[in-house]
Amino acid sequence: MSVATHLGIRLSEYDARIRTFIPFYEEMLDVAADAVPSRARRIVDLGIGTGALAARCLARAPRAAVVGIDADADMLAAAARRLGSRAAFVVDSFLQAPLPSCDAVVASFALHHVRTRNAKRRLYRRIHSALRPGGVLVVVDCQPSRDSQVAARERDAWTAHLRRAYSARQARGFLRAWAAEDVYVPLEAEMDLMAGSGLDPKVVWRRDAFAVLAGRRSRVAQGSRVAGT
Repeated sequence: MSVATHLGIRLSEYDARIRTFIPFYEEMLDVAADAVPSRARRIVDLGIGTGALAARCLARAPRAAVVGIDADADMLAAAARRLGSRAAFVVDSFLQAPLPSCDAVVASFALHHVRTRNAKRRLYRRIHSALRPGGVLVVVDCQPSRDSQVAARERDAWTAHLRRAYSARQARGFLRAWAAEDVYVPLEAEMDLMAGSGLDPKVVWRRDAFAVLAGRRSRVAQGSRVAGT
């Protein structure tokens, strides 16, 4: 299923409509791009979509090139138009595509498509291996609280954002449909998964259920200290 189909919209609407779906969207992408090292030469974008985050990363790191991985060929075509010659693309799932050696890996609202924590754990280990020493993984996503009461308030805040553009019935329908396909890992659990891969995770930005996380690979080889490697 394409991302546009998943969201119930046309691809041509994506860049405009995503802002009505996701609160703080522009702010989160700006924060995520700022977490990418300005000296980066290669940035891998998992689930690159139309390239909104990648474009910001290229502005942050003027000598960098992007490798965008996405299973949606139509999305990649849109990203190619946006990014031009500084980007190369792989039409494949980032869960199986080889990850090239790089200075940064970024993912914006892509990793919630990973269905199990074991699969995400394996992905994080592969990312750790692909990152050069001192490299960073930057993740933008919905990371709700483990506390059910706090999570309920976070969901209410998301609903309130949706209500700015849609009816109450539409807002409930969107959240119900997305929850049936997406897996929103609680913030603390997500950080544990990153740490278990050998990355040093930090919360760069957080508001309601949404967060920007950065996990840095040590500049010193970690060897047997990383479980499973």
